[in-house]
Amino acid sequence: MATTPISLKGRALRLLSSREHSRAELERKLARYEEVAGTLAQALDELQAKDFINEQRVVESVVHRRAGKLGSARIRQELNDKGLDPEAVAHAVEQLRATEVERARAVWRKKFAAPPADAAERGKQMRFLASRGFGGDAIRRVVAGAADDE
Repeated sequence: MATTPISLKGRALRLLSSREHSRAELERKLARYEEVAGTLAQALDELQAKDFINEQRVVESVVHRRAGKLGSARIRQELNDKGLDPEAVAHAVEQLRATEVERARAVWRKKFAAPPADAAERGKQMRFLASRGFGGDAIRRVVAGAADDE
C-alpha cells in the first residue's frame, strides 16, 4: 500500500500544530522537502495570508514559555534565532527588562536554598544566573539581596 507524500503545506501545518513557528523557521525546516523551486514560498504565503503564520504570536509564545526561566538576553537570542523582526524583538525584550530582577530572584530561589556563604559560592550563583541570560545588574541585586531576605 503506497502512501501519498505529505505536501509542503501539510508539513508546515503539522509543525504549526505543535507550537508557533516563524516563517524563517518553517523555511529552514521545510527547505529539504521542496521539489519545485518556489512552491515552499507559495505554501508559506498562503498560510501567512490565513494567519496560520503570525510573527507577533511567535514573539508572545516564546516570551510566555521562557520568561519564567530565562533572562532578557537569552530570550532576545532565541527570538533573533527565529528570524523575527528586530523591532518586535527589541520591543518584547524592553518589556521583559521591567521584570528582570523579580524573574531572576524567582529562578535563584528555585536553585539555591541559601545566600552565598563565601566568594566561591557567590561566583557559582552569579554564573548560574548569567548562564540563564540575566543581566549583570539584576544578578548583583539578587545575589546581594539574598542575604537581606534571610
